[in-house]
Amino acid sequence: MQPNPTLDQLQILVAVADTGSFSAAGRKLKRAQSVVSYGIANLEAQLGLRLFEREGVREPQLTDVGKAVLEDARRMIGVLQRIRSRADSYNQGLEAEVALSVDVALPSPVLVRVLRAFEEQFPTVMLRLHVGSLGLIPDYVLSGQADLGVSGLLGEVVNDVHLVAIGFMSMVPAATPNHPLARLPKPVALEDVREYTQLVVTDLSERTKGRDYGVFAYRTWRLTDMRTKHTLMRAGLGWGGLPRWLIADDLASGRLVELDLEPYRETSAPLFAMHRNDRSPKPVAAWLIDQFKRELGCFNEFEPGFATEPEPARQSTT
Repeated sequence: MQPNPTLDQLQILVAVADTGSFSAAGRKLKRAQSVVSYGIANLEAQLGLRLFEREGVREPQLTDVGKAVLEDARRMIGVLQRIRSRADSYNQGLEAEVALSVDVALPSPVLVRVLRAFEEQFPTVMLRLHVGSLGLIPDYVLSGQADLGVSGLLGEVVNDVHLVAIGFMSMVPAATPNHPLARLPKPVALEDVREYTQLVVTDLSERTKGRDYGVFAYRTWRLTDMRTKHTLMRAGLGWGGLPRWLIADDLASGRLVELDLEPYRETSAPLFAMHRNDRSPKPVAAWLIDQFKRELGCFNEFEPGFATEPEPARQSTT
């Protein structure tokens, strides 16, 4: 049985292919040309293949099978480099994996930009991402299923996690243009608001059991997620509050309109990064906190309807 190619042989193969000659590969690898030639000859003997045409050409040319083997060699070298990079990162104290739990209300553009920067900064660190809402985020953090959470604050119910203010979002009451609340004299009085079905996202955790935030209507539809609420509001099946960033296109196109309600005006709700009180964030998690704060700062600065600093506002699950 022939021995397997070595990493050194594969690196020589790639160097010859990249530089175009044995002599140039030797200079790149700081090896004698004879060592490079010997390495390629041994590799060809082990594989039983001719990887380079040497006769009748000025410089060695890859054969068809040589081109295929070269691609395999690049992939294998890449895998070995990732193993080395992962080991180096671990030795530097970086986490092997980060579990992140974020509220669905977090602006999607912010999440994408943070994770793109994360991929570039920590290519060897694995990511587990959970997207939930309301009390589920601190629940994941406290149970150890998430190293870091990003969510709003539900009043006094979150008192067992460490909170870091990272930004804010604007919650806007809205409905379709033909909804009765959109056609009544403004501002719409509380007694009128109560008469029309309000769509409310229910907390699937036990943290806010028995409590309602920002619920005014006598008749409510209870939903488990904000995306479904958005869909039903666009279909005219009720009114409710949603993040301005989520419905910005709907407001611009007229599919939804912002409501002027006496009891429920646009509010700026703070966003927090959170981790367990008994655990300090490790390097990658700490970097994520800073990155979310930076990206939310940029996002809030240009988001219509936002002030430079969030104003105090009542908590709302609507």
